[in-house]
Amino acid sequence: MKYKNGFFQLLHKGDGTYLKLFPAVADGKSINIDDVLLYLHKIKLEEFDVTALKKAIDAAVDQVGEFKLADENVLPEGERIHLDIADDRTKVIARFYPPSSKGKLMTRNDIMQSLEQKGIEHGILERNIDIYLKARQFCTDFVIAKATMPIQGKDAVITYHFDVDKISKPKINEDGSVDFHQMDNMNHVEAGMLLATLEPAVMGKPGIDVMGKPIKPKKVKVKKLMHGLNIHLSEDGTKMYSDVAGHVQLTGGKVFVSNTYEVPADVSTATGDIIYDGNVHVKGNVITGFKIEAKGDIIVDGVVEGAELHAGGQIVLRRGIQGMNRGILVAGGDIVTKFIENSRVKAAGSISTDAIMHSEVEAEGEVVSSGKRGLIIGGSVYSEKGISLKVAGGTMGTKTKLEIGMKPEWVEEYQNLDKQIDAMNEEIEKNSKIVGVYAKKVNKGEKLPDDKKKQYIIAKKTLELLKDNTEKAEARKEELKGIMEIHSKGRIRISDVAYPGVKIVITGTNYLVRGEMKRSQFLKDKSLIKITTM
Repeated sequence: MKYKNGFFQLLHKGDGTYLKLFPAVADGKSINIDDVLLYLHKIKLEEFDVTALKKAIDAAVDQVGEFKLADENVLPEGERIHLDIADDRTKVIARFYPPSSKGKLMTRNDIMQSLEQKGIEHGILERNIDIYLKARQFCTDFVIAKATMPIQGKDAVITYHFDVDKISKPKINEDGSVDFHQMDNMNHVEAGMLLATLEPAVMGKPGIDVMGKPIKPKKVKVKKLMHGLNIHLSEDGTKMYSDVAGHVQLTGGKVFVSNTYEVPADVSTATGDIIYDGNVHVKGNVITGFKIEAKGDIIVDGVVEGAELHAGGQIVLRRGIQGMNRGILVAGGDIVTKFIENSRVKAAGSISTDAIMHSEVEAEGEVVSSGKRGLIIGGSVYSEKGISLKVAGGTMGTKTKLEIGMKPEWVEEYQNLDKQIDAMNEEIEKNSKIVGVYAKKVNKGEKLPDDKKKQYIIAKKTLELLKDNTEKAEARKEELKGIMEIHSKGRIRISDVAYPGVKIVITGTNYLVRGEMKRSQFLKDKSLIKITTM
């Protein structure tokens, strides 16, 4: 038998117990002093001169050496195995130590029993054991068990065959005026056009670790093609086509294709309220008291008075809204208007305008007041992401509130999720104990009474449901955490002047402007509002 790594062996002699030291061969590893000390500690042989032992090991680099450990003879020691289980339980490394001169070698059965005692039951490499038994290599690491690794899946991928990032941003001329004629904000499509393609998710397959426990593959994102009217899918649900000519947009992960209803003059007594599945284009004004509801976009060339406009997509007012405290704009996308006065405005996207006066304005995206005036005065403006303007408030100290931050309901949901997860973890621990008790009995071959069997089954199902719900709650919590981080970076930028009477609010922290402030930027810094010069 040829050995490669250096190793050691206990010798039983007439005058005591010795340690025989065998040097490494060729490029094998030399004897490790820590390896020797650990072995001697395990067999409770510790009263010797460590410094002298180290010198003996160093001297046995190229020749066999001996070191006396004790004057008395210890009991024979059989061959030993040390099993190192990886932290993720995907691999087990075995390391063997030779028997003493009067000890016995391990058998195949001995090795299998050692694995069983450690709970190793899957992926045992029996061929490696056979190889070892034919040519034992002591003090040498080799893999004795390997997990069956999971097969990872693949996320679903949706490819959109149109510009999903096209947004309504009017051209700003050199003189600061806004040109609403150059919008270019629509993706035009023809009937039969391919809009989107789906590559379905490929689900992974679980593996098994060396302890016989499942190894879950990484979760994959499952998606499907979502759409509104005037669209159909292929039979296998992987291709999306337009049924009509019109324009296409992506809102909230859903594709919409709309045609447009044109109103040649005013929305008034001549037309009544307008409710339409697609886009609405009004060539005139929208008179006080009337309403437009569109699942697509609303475009008004004239002025909106004290009327209501509700759009599933964007709202574009080429002039503006003089709301008379009755005007309402609600958009599922962006709002672009020349001015907003005495109105309530809400957008799921961004708001772009030249002036906001004495209005209640809310946007999930940014609010930008630019152009010649770039003014926000009176009322309140709320944005989830940021507010940019030139002038805030007025010389007369008009109360004006500018606020950015996260929706209160999201903060409440995050806090509730914390409580729910804690409660579910307590239930998981409780049901795990119940399942563990009954599982041991079943594994021992005991037959459970019907009532106990029913309790066992219920506890297992409850445990699975709790784990699934906890996983979903943790995922939602992480999603909300990401949203919080995004919102914490929001800023209010005032490029010209902020007058006294302006109240700045960022994620619940307030700052009141008491004197004129020039070219100021407001952002959250921990629990305070930080002000910097632009």
